[in-house]
Amino acid sequence: MKNGIFLVLILLVSKICFSQEIIDNVVAVVGNEIILKSDVENQYIQIRSQGSYDLDGELKCDILEELMFQKLLYLQAIQDSVEVTDKEVEAELDRRISVFVNQLGSEKKMEEFYGKSITEIKNDFRSIIREQVLTQRVQGSLTSDLKVTPSEVKEFFQEIPEDSIPMVSAYFELSEIVFTPVIGKEEKEESIQKLNDLRDRILNGESFQTLAILYSEDPGSATNGGELGFVSRTDLVPEFASVAFNLTSPVEVSRVVETEYGYHIIQLIEKKGNMMNFRHILLTPDVSIEQISISENKAVEVYEMLKNDSISFNDAVNKFSDGESKFNNGKVINPYYGNTKLANEFVDPNTLRNISGLKVGEYSKPFLSSSSKGSKLIKIVRLDQKVEAHKANLTDDYLEIQEYAMQQKGQKIIEKWIENKLESTYIRIDSSFSDCDFKFGNWRKN
Repeated sequence: MKNGIFLVLILLVSKICFSQEIIDNVVAVVGNEIILKSDVENQYIQIRSQGSYDLDGELKCDILEELMFQKLLYLQAIQDSVEVTDKEVEAELDRRISVFVNQLGSEKKMEEFYGKSITEIKNDFRSIIREQVLTQRVQGSLTSDLKVTPSEVKEFFQEIPEDSIPMVSAYFELSEIVFTPVIGKEEKEESIQKLNDLRDRILNGESFQTLAILYSEDPGSATNGGELGFVSRTDLVPEFASVAFNLTSPVEVSRVVETEYGYHIIQLIEKKGNMMNFRHILLTPDVSIEQISISENKAVEVYEMLKNDSISFNDAVNKFSDGESKFNNGKVINPYYGNTKLANEFVDPNTLRNISGLKVGEYSKPFLSSSSKGSKLIKIVRLDQKVEAHKANLTDDYLEIQEYAMQQKGQKIIEKWIENKLESTYIRIDSSFSDCDFKFGNWRKN
């Protein structure tokens, strides 16, 4: 049976390459928008790599139908002159990238995975995300007034056959006390001096690109001679942008710039309107063993206070933690859903190892971890809740079932909207998808 909800497509495509070259061609036309075979194949490969789908042919059909639906929404957005700001696009890009960063462990690991800097990854997906934000806005407007009553939720659940009741994935909730080692003055000065030396060498005739390859600690851009690609001012952290966008000549090399990522020197390559292409060399000061030891000792001290009941966990968060979670009483937030429910993929591997074996209410010993930007941290983590995978029930999973009921009700609204739009929209589907059993037969009306 087909799921009544459209596939949630992967929105940042992984760097999976086809094992053999695919001759691209148009597989569908929606209005004046085209869908390529590669669009379907990219989604297909990524979803199959997750092992979450059994029927290959049906999967490709579902992907194509989802892509056609997105094009319908996009055409409606254009017709209605729907607008999104650069700030909204950047926020959505940051949100989605943060999910991948959490899955991979750090920004540095994500850059290594893609072979590109975070800025380059953003550049690759910015136009895609802009279109998706537009379509999401249109889709959201279709169901903006949607509500379900408790009786509707109960009726919805009771109508689900016993063998079709959905499984609720295992999840847990965590709180943390974070101790961030301070980068010492000596380490900062060492990075600054190295960059000043490199700057002098460049001004004396050595190649910026060569030195970036040899010395830059930005794994995404170093292999490309430090080149970032064309970016706008809003694509960059403010400290970097304020210096980079004041460069006027390709022979000019900036002073050393400090950002949250470390220290940089920057060179302008080319300017096109409001977009500029730069290259940079990044050096990240190492946290000294002494500073890590200081944070570890403080964490051990707090751990002993917790063990001796000298302080509560929540009070320790408020008094000692210096992580972002401090402002949420230490609660670790799922970056994708904005709630506190964490499946394994949203937690870094080292934290998972240290909470394994804990009972609810227990906390770990201090352990070395890292932030999403790769900086070293010491943490004490408490297991607040642990829920095993189970069949949904109204007592424990009312909110999830309510969401399912909302989705079904919203799906009916969307189905009706699609049927109406298809009456006035040109659709052409390639014969290679002639066997697809689409949810909406009218896709083939033309």
